Amino acid sequence: MEFNLSDTEKKILLVIARETIKEHLTGKKGNYPAPTDKLMTKCGAFVTLHIQGRLRGCIGYVVPIKPLYETVKDVAVSSAFHDPRFPPLGPEEFDSIEIEISALSPLKRVTDINEIKVGKHGIMIKRGFSSGLLLPQVAEEQNWDLEMFLTNTCYKAGLDGNCWKQKDTEIEIFSAIVFNEKEIK
Repeated sequence: MEFNLSDTEKKILLVIARETIKEHLTGKKGNYPAPTDKLMTKCGAFVTLHIQGRLRGCIGYVVPIKPLYETVKDVAVSSAFHDPRFPPLGPEEFDSIEIEISALSPLKRVTDINEIKVGKHGIMIKRGFSSGLLLPQVAEEQNWDLEMFLTNTCYKAGLDGNCWKQKDTEIEIFSAIVFNEKEIK
């Protein structure tokens, strides 16, 4: 059975993400909606923050270790305050953030790159102790074909861009339910 979320469940997750960030900024308890049974499912997720269309933070869990609503709480805080590429989010930025959530399917190992569908699948590349991941929407946003997507996932792992061609490189794919505050009101 394919994992999906209703618009109501997406809205609940977006409210949870925003309230968690607000609680972290103000120290005041957030006003959280109750999670549905489906949001109690263990699931990986990423929270991406943008301000005026520019990336402001993106962190997630690939492995499903917590219920989805708890994962969203954790990674919302990490995206806002612990993404090493950015300073912690300031209170003056809070009203400007746009929140996007990507709920992830389980990882599936592929042995033939033709199994990868650009725009549908995200990629995780592992080689030795290095790994890198790019979400499905990144390839579309950057207008990459499959080879560019694979090459840039290798770079994300800190590896040579052609590492995906080597036999000891593992390639795993996943799909994501991606939604943001502009789409879900």
